[in-house]
Amino acid sequence: MIYCKSYKTDVKRVVRLAESIATFNIQNISFFVSAPRSDLPLFKEYLNGRNVELIADEDIIKSSPRLDPQRLWQLPGNLSQQIIKSEFWRLGASTAYLCIDSDSLFIRPFQASEFITPEGIPYTMMDEGRDLLEDALLNKKPKVIHDFQIEAELIQRLFGRVGRRYSFGPFPLVWHRAVWESLDTEYLQPRGMNFVDAILQAPIESRWYGETLLRYQAVPLMPCQPLFKVYHYAWQLDRDLRSNIGSDQLAQLYSGVIYQSAWEREMDWPSEAGNWPSRVARRLRRSLGRV
Repeated sequence: MIYCKSYKTDVKRVVRLAESIATFNIQNISFFVSAPRSDLPLFKEYLNGRNVELIADEDIIKSSPRLDPQRLWQLPGNLSQQIIKSEFWRLGASTAYLCIDSDSLFIRPFQASEFITPEGIPYTMMDEGRDLLEDALLNKKPKVIHDFQIEAELIQRLFGRVGRRYSFGPFPLVWHRAVWESLDTEYLQPRGMNFVDAILQAPIESRWYGETLLRYQAVPLMPCQPLFKVYHYAWQLDRDLRSNIGSDQLAQLYSGVIYQSAWEREMDWPSEAGNWPSRVARRLRRSLGRV
């Protein structure tokens, strides 16, 4: 199955994602979207007639016995959404699921075999991030390299793993419930923690999943490269556009593509945030590859 955690601001992006799934989903893989309960009427309106199963975020949190909902909802959205995505497995909707973000879209036909083996083992995104890091070197972006190293080393230390720094992203990622369950039973519970505590300690859910898989080996490791072409920075997209690399070319290697939401603020609901000068400046920065 495919699962997307979203908010009302991104409802138009979810519609675009749902349309791309309807176009290219040759096996009719189920598509679930969760949002705050107060946002669901808006999603129902925009997704009317589309084959999408809507779930309230609150129902996901309710299924997690050791989370304090009040504490969760006090967190910034960028943290609370990581917790909700990572606790989705508790609903029992699927053993493995493709966790995807609202700003994603499929660009070619896809089927389950791209994401899991015939035995149901997920392909796990895992490499050393060298494509991104090399891009950062070429574009003189030392902070990108520094942040990658700091993030990797933080969770490695928590698990006591010494060795190479791995990346377990970018999204979308295929997650297996047995891995999340092993994190809960083998790491969090013995320390009197829940996943809110984990994210506050190290706010990178993909690294929690990856290091947990390496440590407890709840499922076999079947490594893969990124499933989607992800443009983390505008200078990456600018380079490809100058090289005439578009969706048709990317489809030879990737199932889909992700452009950052900040570059497509015209898709915000109900309208693009900011005053007219800030919107113009934002688009100018994007056109110059400086976002």
